[in-house]
Amino acid sequence: MTIFKPTRRDILAMAAAAPALTLPAMGRAELGAPAAGNPSHFSFSLGEAKLTVISDGSLQLPANGLGVNADPETVKAFLESYYLSPEINYSHTNHLLVELGDAKVLVDVGSGNRFLDTAGRLLDNLDAAGIAPGEITHVVITHAHPDHIWGIRDDFDEAILPDAAYFIGQSEHDFWMQDGLAGTVAPDMQQFVVGAQNSINVDGADWQLLSNEQEIVPGLRVIDTPGHTPGHMSLILESNGQQLLVTGDAMSHSYMNFAHPEWFNGFDMDGAQTVATRQRLLDMAVADRMAVLGYHFPFPGVGHVMKDGETYRFVPALWKWS
Repeated sequence: MTIFKPTRRDILAMAAAAPALTLPAMGRAELGAPAAGNPSHFSFSLGEAKLTVISDGSLQLPANGLGVNADPETVKAFLESYYLSPEINYSHTNHLLVELGDAKVLVDVGSGNRFLDTAGRLLDNLDAAGIAPGEITHVVITHAHPDHIWGIRDDFDEAILPDAAYFIGQSEHDFWMQDGLAGTVAPDMQQFVVGAQNSINVDGADWQLLSNEQEIVPGLRVIDTPGHTPGHMSLILESNGQQLLVTGDAMSHSYMNFAHPEWFNGFDMDGAQTVATRQRLLDMAVADRMAVLGYHFPFPGVGHVMKDGETYRFVPALWKWS
């Protein structure tokens, strides 16, 4: 199994070059950011649950990491057909806070100040949403990639939410905490392993290790969704007969993963398993008419899955002001 591609040097080099690569392409209008910024959180309800999506910022990574098992020209044409850059994959980072009963469950903790300068906004955006860190009772980590777990530590290497209960999948924990793992990956990627291990070993987090179908709080459970990482987990929220599938990175592109579920990305550690997991989730969401939340989908990342012949479409949810 080939682990981690592109290399970290590729990612950081492309991220640094991103301003030069995001000029409008011929025939494609590109919307720029406003001077004062946009809202960083979005609230809605599902049954008895109050839900808030909070942004950790954005990632700008090489688009050549998308659809690595497909013809590059076909992938390029696909991106351009959706008015997307064929050079830079600009993606959002949508964290979910679930308020159900007395519990306030945060899914993933972002990358803090340890990954890309365009991310690491979660704590500030929680504050902007009126959510005090001390209110969060549970933290669930879908997987241990930098943009999902590196934000767990403050500058003193202590857990940013010391009063919360921390959860991660048993398989995910066991994979990253293997002795000697850093020596089995490319040198440029060793920091990813070290970062995952440092995050899991953070002072103040007493981890509870999860298995498939285990409940975090009544109405919120995890399911195994391996492929992107060996122990990746997604979540299912159920309340009053309504369901929301929180995909983490099991689905990471709101157009490509639906129109071409057979394509996988460079950061999917087991491509074939990623595709099989994604197909299962898409079919489940269609059959049960579940809402879905994609971590890297366009903010706020909430919608539904529609069957479209032999493939699928992501249908953004029609959200409400009141």
